[in-house]
Amino acid sequence: MTPQGRARPVVTFRWDLDKTYLKTEFERFSKLVRLPFERAADKTHVPGVPELVRGLRRTALARGEEPRVLFLTATPPQMAAAIREKLANDGVEIDGIVFKDQLRLLVRGQLRQIRDHLGYKLDALFESRLAGEARGVELLFGDDWESDPLIYSIYAEWLAGRLAPAELGGLLARIGVPEDTREGLAERAGVALAESGARVERIYIHLERRTPLAGFRAYGPRLLPTFSPLQAAADLFARRRLDDSGLLEVAHAVAAGDGAGGRGLLNLLDDLVRRSALHPGWRARVALRLGRASVGRLERPSWRARVRALGRAPAPGCDDPPLLWESAVTVRDVGRASHRSTPGPGEDGASPAAAGDAEPHSED
Repeated sequence: MTPQGRARPVVTFRWDLDKTYLKTEFERFSKLVRLPFERAADKTHVPGVPELVRGLRRTALARGEEPRVLFLTATPPQMAAAIREKLANDGVEIDGIVFKDQLRLLVRGQLRQIRDHLGYKLDALFESRLAGEARGVELLFGDDWESDPLIYSIYAEWLAGRLAPAELGGLLARIGVPEDTREGLAERAGVALAESGARVERIYIHLERRTPLAGFRAYGPRLLPTFSPLQAAADLFARRRLDDSGLLEVAHAVAAGDGAGGRGLLNLLDDLVRRSALHPGWRARVALRLGRASVGRLERPSWRARVRALGRAPAPGCDDPPLLWESAVTVRDVGRASHRSTPGPGEDGASPAAAGDAEPHSED
């Protein structure tokens, strides 16, 4: 409660686990069979993500908000102990985590549900919201490995009150969700939310597969594809969702974990500006802070860089136009097919940080 006795506003941060938080490798069978036997110490996180999760919670508390950090994964509950220990070792405090009980589905002979991650995740998202576990404004974090862009967008449209049960049922039928799962989801979608003002503020999709950026335009400006947690951190910093300390912690972790030099870090910021995802004024402010902290061996910022950081930096927009589902589903199908090949350096989808180096760099 606030000093005036009013309940604090809630902000919910939802995270996918594999390929978003953890660098899980299940492309090869030899890697896949080892996963159930991994200890917490064997698991590796994406550099910068634990720092981002911790920073978001700390900043929300400083803003007088009640943060909720929730994880959703298709990982079976038999691996829960190792995952919870890994998160605890990373200093990440969570308010809930949902696992997919694939063994139970196997025993029941529900083989289609084992393969259906989209229906499973949507059902878990709906259920946690209707049960009150997730509340307030939501920020969603996923990756391009499976269908997170479409899953999160469907959920956001439902939360905005723009997706009727009948429309949802037809959409799920087209993308192959099993009939019994479709019926349950349509029933949940028809339940009126008791909370007013609920919405998804932003969707961040980590480009693990380096999916071409053009494929995400159908999902609208609410969704931001990112090559690095630093790009998500810069956007969240501009939205006042992440404080200075959180921004620098993420940047230091990315520089150390990915070997990104100063030029590579600035390339990541420039990429956001080129995509009109970050205003040049915010780019200047982020670059100034990275330079002052010598992140990635950046040299101290020049007087020109300091002056630029004093320039206009408007608050990021919150555009939330209705989605064109025909385009979004078509893009999902094309995107899944395009995952057979990965763009090389310089192609659409290749990380802009690849052009950087480890040499000292200054902003003039």
